[in-house]
Amino acid sequence: MNDPVGEDGTLSSLRGYQETEFVMMFKSGKKTRATLSVMAVMLGAAAAPVSSFAQEAAAPADGSAQAAGAPRLGWYKTCSKQEDNDVCVVQNIVLATGGQLVTGVGIISVSGKINNKSLQVSVPPARLIPPGIGMQIDGGKPQKIDYLMCMPDRCVAQIPLTDAMVASLKKGTDLVLTSINFRRAPNPIKLSLEGFTGAFDGEAVSASKLAESQKSLQDSMQKKADEARKKLEDAQKAAKAQ
Repeated sequence: MNDPVGEDGTLSSLRGYQETEFVMMFKSGKKTRATLSVMAVMLGAAAAPVSSFAQEAAAPADGSAQAAGAPRLGWYKTCSKQEDNDVCVVQNIVLATGGQLVTGVGIISVSGKINNKSLQVSVPPARLIPPGIGMQIDGGKPQKIDYLMCMPDRCVAQIPLTDAMVASLKKGTDLVLTSINFRRAPNPIKLSLEGFTGAFDGEAVSASKLAESQKSLQDSMQKKADEARKKLEDAQKAAKAQ
């Protein structure tokens, strides 16, 4: 990928990503006073699962989210009770091997005291804001998703979720999300839609499975970090010996 997504590859950054992903805000006048509580709802809903089922992938040159040897965990759903609302998030998160965000997409459904459905996309920071993010399914006409907010570690775009959008995602093969970086270069990321229908219509992932997957992912990331460090140390020793 020609757009760096950050230098911090520690597991602490991954935990920080868990705590802030898929923040939802409402623009409707009736719901303005509920914004803060809804944000809290979404923070709670996303805190546990985000890294647990993340696709650990260093994005290949073709923009595909799948890299050789990377876990293909793909789409999954989590549900939780937050205050007077039931919150379900169907998501697919792509992380670089160091734990940095590449792309995250979430279909969020809130029902109860507040009723709202939306699709959110998160990308690395330093994006051009006016173009938004282009969403394209199987080479169809791109749909613009306007940015909702930018934070130091990511920019988040959001669009209301429609039945037609869900139907297209279910029928589709590939989803391409394209943001424009500060160099004015497009950064397309391709996500497979395989497993989306099962995740959307199926049961939520259990807490025990989430915990198990999170530990597996963290162990894998630590192993890769150790291997990279050893490779660097060996190269430095070889250079000194010459």
